[in-house]
Amino acid sequence: MKILIVDDAAFMRLRLKKLLTQEGYEVEEAGNGQEAVDKYQTLHPDCVLMDITMPEMSGIEALKAIKAHDSEAKVIMVSALGQQAMVIQAIEQGARDFIVKPYEPTRVLTSLSKVLS
Repeated sequence: MKILIVDDAAFMRLRLKKLLTQEGYEVEEAGNGQEAVDKYQTLHPDCVLMDITMPEMSGIEALKAIKAHDSEAKVIMVSALGQQAMVIQAIEQGARDFIVKPYEPTRVLTSLSKVLS
């Protein structure tokens, strides 16, 4: 399974990548929403783990663009505490789940297995 991790914070991508590769996932990375949209179209990942707040293009805007390209896209949004309005907006735009930072590794893995099953 191929997972695209999208976060403007390199340390967050690194932490997620380490967790997911240990679990046997193939991982690609993007540093902002525009890069995520471009990579989605070339890589066709099984799932996207995407931060909501990013420069250039937000996670919500990137989610809309990805869903416009592929209505079946599986996207899990990652947000900081206190972004409930954005989380609701993301779910309305087609996100399959959301994870709140700081997250527990088991929460990430549970969400992925739920969305990918």
